[in-house]
Amino acid sequence: MIKAVMVINTLGKPRLSKFYEFQPAEKQQELIRHVYAVLSNRPDNVSNFIRSLGAIFGPDTRLVYKHYATLYFVFLFDNSENELAMLDLIQVFVETLDKCFRSVCELDVVFNYSKMHTILDEIILGGQVLETDSVVVVRAVEEISKLESTTSAGTFINKSIPSWWAS
Repeated sequence: MIKAVMVINTLGKPRLSKFYEFQPAEKQQELIRHVYAVLSNRPDNVSNFIRSLGAIFGPDTRLVYKHYATLYFVFLFDNSENELAMLDLIQVFVETLDKCFRSVCELDVVFNYSKMHTILDEIILGGQVLETDSVVVVRAVEEISKLESTTSAGTFINKSIPSWWAS
């Protein structure tokens, strides 16, 4: 099972974090800081797989990451998942982001936070992988965006406000 997905910039600021096992907010922040500390001290020429993360994550937790430009894409998972499959899933996630944002950058992640979560939810739900085809994910995200744009909050508000209030 996938335990968490994080996108952290090279300065240690979390740009996206999603935990699939309940963790209090303080514990989540501690985990993010620990992951950043581990990643920022690793040389570029070493493996993207980290098996022993210490007692903070538990004995069976492993980490796979990929560093793109100013962002670290990090997946934490247990022994039931394959490390290479997780690395490939990071690639699918980044490819999908590139297709949705036309060459994704850190600003896209910051200003399109809800769309990032939608994309992630189409790929992973409840810690389980749902879809690995970026074309299918992009199509689903486009459908969701169309639904959101056709059912805007303004149409609901106008019907619920008395006519004397709207004028």
